[in-house]
Amino acid sequence: MAQPEIKICGISTPDALDAAIEGRANFVGFVFFPPSPRNIDLRTARMLTTRADAKIGRVGLFVDPSDDALRDAIAAGDLDAVQLHGEETPQRAADVRERFGVRVWKAIPVAKAEDVTRAEAYRGAVDLVLFDARTPKDANLPGGMGLRFDWSLLDGWQGRAGWGLAGGLTPGNVGDALAQTNAPLVDTSSGVETAPGMKDGDLIRAFCAATRNA
Repeated sequence: MAQPEIKICGISTPDALDAAIEGRANFVGFVFFPPSPRNIDLRTARMLTTRADAKIGRVGLFVDPSDDALRDAIAAGDLDAVQLHGEETPQRAADVRERFGVRVWKAIPVAKAEDVTRAEAYRGAVDLVLFDARTPKDANLPGGMGLRFDWSLLDGWQGRAGWGLAGGLTPGNVGDALAQTNAPLVDTSSGVETAPGMKDGDLIRAFCAATRNA
């Protein structure tokens, strides 16, 4: 199996960005969703993008964004991909990809087998489907809460291209997750934090190392 790609989501500081680059992550995620403790503004996105240069890919996370919000963030972050984390339909995802000329990832919240099946509707409309743990109905965040789901629900996706695994991944369990799912990409956020939104450089580097050694 090829080495999985790594995304460290919720990057908001130069130190966290540097740790992701040092750990040889493939992508960092910039969150453009004000309720999140990881949210950044356009000025911060520009600063981090300038610092990152061409050393790492950049993915912007959005929840049911307007076209104006997408346009401004894509420009500020020089984004390689847009990650849609809301109720965006396959048609909306396809429209975003065509209109802005960036790769589109769609997060699919998972709690049961039917949730995984729903991802089939996005085939051809997006470049990557990211399976994440479904958050509680009363939660004000669509992810980044340290929750995980039953990885065996993804058994039918082994060997496919264009998907990734998120939800409660840490340096301590990412190896088990990869052994069970063979995910071609893993994504972590709270799993490399000491508090919500507070990234830890040592944890970021440890996650990258654990992934590459799996």
